[in-house]
Amino acid sequence: MHMEVRPQEQHLIDRAGKLPTGRVLCTTAGRGQLAAALATLPENEVTCWLLDLYQAQEAQRELGRLPGNLHFVCEPDPPPGEYAAAALCLSHKGDAELTRDSLQAACERLAIGGRFIAAIDNPRDQWLHEQLGAMFDKVTRELQRDAVVYLATKTRPLKKHRDYACELAFRDDERLIHLRTRPGVFSHREVDGGARALVKTIQIGPAKRVLDLGCGSGAVGIAAALRQRNVRVHAIDANPRAIEAVLWAAKRNDLGTRVMAFLDCDGTSVESGAFDLVLANPPYFSNFRIAGLFLTIARRALRPGGRLLVVTKSPQWFIENLAGPFGDIEDRVVGQYHVVQATKPP
Repeated sequence: MHMEVRPQEQHLIDRAGKLPTGRVLCTTAGRGQLAAALATLPENEVTCWLLDLYQAQEAQRELGRLPGNLHFVCEPDPPPGEYAAAALCLSHKGDAELTRDSLQAACERLAIGGRFIAAIDNPRDQWLHEQLGAMFDKVTRELQRDAVVYLATKTRPLKKHRDYACELAFRDDERLIHLRTRPGVFSHREVDGGARALVKTIQIGPAKRVLDLGCGSGAVGIAAALRQRNVRVHAIDANPRAIEAVLWAAKRNDLGTRVMAFLDCDGTSVESGAFDLVLANPPYFSNFRIAGLFLTIARRALRPGGRLLVVTKSPQWFIENLAGPFGDIEDRVVGQYHVVQATKPP
């Protein structure tokens, strides 16, 4: 079943044949439909850049066998080098700082004379127009019923490069833990309240191997690794910038290889029955789909007697879905959050 093309992406697809040919950088609001359209021109070498491994895999699954000139890349930044054109699908619901970061990255990679095009699903948009006006000498605005399309040509290098990364620190008892986040990482520029609640609840005990599911900035996994010298943490996330953040934090907090991070959206990198403790701070979107996946991975990853800790504001769903596969279920209130704990039975 093919996914419906979102309006901003469709408007870019309609203009794909008017862009300069050569190396083309693009994003997608759906399942890579723009990238596929750009790749129909054999003169193009198309790179579709994503910050979500699940979306990247779904796009490739949706499109089937990819042509040789189409590449899906799930990395912290777009691949380096000069591009003849850049096409960005943007949403009015997107994170503003991540959008600015992505615009800057695309503009920096455009060759002088390269063509830029972006579409946003807000026909009343003014914000994106302002951002592009600061980057390009001239921006053409095409108003559509359900979107706005912007076109520009790069005539000069960007005057200034802005670093959107943020270094921060938080305390776990007497220990100061250092982190570095970038736009797109959960949660950028701060330690999420749920992560703090989970850190307060962690009791390592005899645990030696810890799995940090959906690690984000790495706050929870790094804190767990610092509790005892024999703890080893396996952190996974679908966002490559989260993996980058965890590896940075492991080095900055002198943990060496005791904390390892893997780009993983379905638990492929997780060894079955190998973990004493699983820590999870699932996202609230997706109608518990991701939460359900986390529970499946945790059940497979834990050794018999191993413990699962999940932080949430919706404890009832977890309590109901943990019953049966897990035992010794407890619900502990920590500030505005609930930390639900459960044990994998023998």
